[in-house]
Amino acid sequence: MKKNFLRKTILIGVCMLIILTVETLPLRAAEEKVTFIDFSWDSVQIHNRIAGYIITYGYGRETDYMFAESLPGILGIERGDAQITMELWADNVHEWWQKAQEEGKVVSLGENFPDAPQGWYVPTYVIKGDKARKLQPVAPLLKNVKDLPKYWKLFRDPEEPSKGRFYNGPAGWKVHSINLNKLKAYNLYKTYEAFDPGSQTALASAIASAYEKGEPILAYYWEPTAIMGKYSMTKLEEPPYNKKIWETTRKCAFPSAKVLILANSQFVLSNPDIAEFLKRYQTTIDQNNNALAYMRDTNSTVMETAIWFLKTYSRVWKEWVQDEVIIKKIEMALEKGDILG
Repeated sequence: MKKNFLRKTILIGVCMLIILTVETLPLRAAEEKVTFIDFSWDSVQIHNRIAGYIITYGYGRETDYMFAESLPGILGIERGDAQITMELWADNVHEWWQKAQEEGKVVSLGENFPDAPQGWYVPTYVIKGDKARKLQPVAPLLKNVKDLPKYWKLFRDPEEPSKGRFYNGPAGWKVHSINLNKLKAYNLYKTYEAFDPGSQTALASAIASAYEKGEPILAYYWEPTAIMGKYSMTKLEEPPYNKKIWETTRKCAFPSAKVLILANSQFVLSNPDIAEFLKRYQTTIDQNNNALAYMRDTNSTVMETAIWFLKTYSRVWKEWVQDEVIIKKIEMALEKGDILG
């Protein structure tokens, strides 16, 4: 009898311990620090701190930021070493993303901003002029890449004066060879020479220099970026993206690039309030361009830029939160000038 009683007592005790452990798991998870993965580009770091500021001062959770390259970073979220990154460029890690969705260890909480554009740009004043700078439109009919042969002299290459210059992406980038294929597909080699700027900085500097002087320039670029926020640039039209054409000649527009908010699945289950806020988190290309331009022009840190965004676009983030108590907490932190490390 004593043995049976002892066994029952032990069994009940074990069951109670299991129940208590299971019941407290979500609570413990909800009390843990929220860690964001920072990648090497500015926009993701700004968004991580915008979301981090809201989570810290609105939801009362400690936040941290861990730097990693793309694949190690998303694998860290998959393992639970970190919980969130505000920019997953899913097309760049297509195979991993397909497998990750099947395994269910990570989840997309929606798109941070609309499909990110990339392509061939010219300053808008080339097409429309600029009255404030007394610049006349020098190529008013330039709308499509197919129009470029008529205007090669505007973009004359100083090293190859018989051709126009097209500023390509640096040789180490995948897009470098893509653009060379495009030049061939559009039969532009007769009138244009591809120029390798050597680095992203050099490419941005070439665009900035030409723009400040009011000169024509034809260059590959993408959004959101500081350059696109600071200067008015127009992307030339191409035939609509077609998967078959893209995989053969490249004679079509670039495929759209989806930029998702990525989170660890267990974190989402344990933190439904934060997850709902992140599901409503959405920005525009213009807002991103403006934030990046502000950061560059004022030499601000990513955290300072995040706070500028929260103050500048208060109506936007309040739509994400939709809780008056939490909104008030964030407003008070901004008014006091609280800044995360």
